[in-house]
Amino acid sequence: MEPIAVTADAEEFTCNAYLVAGERTTLVDAGTMPGVGDVVAEALSGADADGLDRVVITHQHRDHVGELDAVVDRFEPEVLAYADHPHRDAALEAGDEVLVGDEACEVVYTPGHADDHVSLVGDERLYSGDVVVYNDGAFSDGSFGRTDMAGQSRERLIESLHDILDRLPDTAAAMFPGHGDVYRAADGPDTVREVIERATERAERREPKYPDE
Repeated sequence: MEPIAVTADAEEFTCNAYLVAGERTTLVDAGTMPGVGDVVAEALSGADADGLDRVVITHQHRDHVGELDAVVDRFEPEVLAYADHPHRDAALEAGDEVLVGDEACEVVYTPGHADDHVSLVGDERLYSGDVVVYNDGAFSDGSFGRTDMAGQSRERLIESLHDILDRLPDTAAAMFPGHGDVYRAADGPDTVREVIERATERAERREPKYPDE
């Protein structure tokens, strides 16, 4: 099933949270949108899914986990995360294979924006969290996660971008980032790899992402 962005109608700042129905119906991140559980429930009904099997957390910044309590209380899913969390049922480690819907994805440890950041790389889809996005107000066709706040590292994020590129198969046709728009190679001029390469080149310039801030 095509991922559903369940926070698409949010009126406040949140991440993109994606519901993917299938053998292991999965929510990638929970976002901060009040009432996201209602959207998930409606989407599950439309997908004829039995329930929400798991939540996979890309990292634990508040915009990604703000509604995790509500989601867990309502659906009782298994929670997978790299770092410890009161709701975590299983720890993610680099190289793990996680089923997201029907697609097996490799867990790639991708810190720089956050120490506990992971990305999920499948044959067809990349769930990139905040490490690489498509358009986020800084760049419209390939951007990198911000690294100007305490505990963040541009150098480590650049390494993470290269790690994604090293593991990204040529068959990957869509990128589902934590912010901005989904990028599908079928709808745009570039492959997913080319988008990430462009974002990497921009990160490697070491210039401020938001020069006016």
